[in-house]
Amino acid sequence: MKREFNFDIIDEIKNRWSPRAFSNEEIKKEDLLAMLEAARYAPSCFNEQPWKFILSYELDDLNLIRSVLVDSNRLWADKALAFISILAKKRFDFDDGDNFWAKFDAGTAWGYLSLEGEKRGLVTHAMGGFKKELAKERLNIPEEYELIAVVAIGKLGNREELATDALKEQEEPGSRKALEEIYMEGKFK
Repeated sequence: MKREFNFDIIDEIKNRWSPRAFSNEEIKKEDLLAMLEAARYAPSCFNEQPWKFILSYELDDLNLIRSVLVDSNRLWADKALAFISILAKKRFDFDDGDNFWAKFDAGTAWGYLSLEGEKRGLVTHAMGGFKKELAKERLNIPEEYELIAVVAIGKLGNREELATDALKEQEEPGSRKALEEIYMEGKFK
């Protein structure tokens, strides 16, 4: 499916999507760190920067992440050569109040991270399909943080190597609602 854009926007946004086919082509740690650097500069409420990231690229760490994914994600994510787990701090540092915007801010950081990956020739696929309590335990996540997503990272692979026909059929950029469907002027209509 070819995506159509109403306006000229940056290429990284035009080209980014969430594939499931990863190649075994090596990725550079420098590129992963640059992705985290991009995420570091995301805006946040009160400049709180409530995110933390767990980078997994060594074999033991990769296997640990794979062990907490749900089976439907393991079918394809096992081939990813890196993962970044995204966490959000639940409370503000400045007053210890609930940070209702932490997940929003962590999501913004994820967006920056994914676009930097796209710029560097890497593909990313964020997943909510993980065993939350098991992940919390195995990743040693403290109570004040919540694991929001696990991102599979690598170079784009061959869709024909995916485990099932259903996965092969889904392996293309997703459609988007028309611009007119997602915004209103003045108030909700």
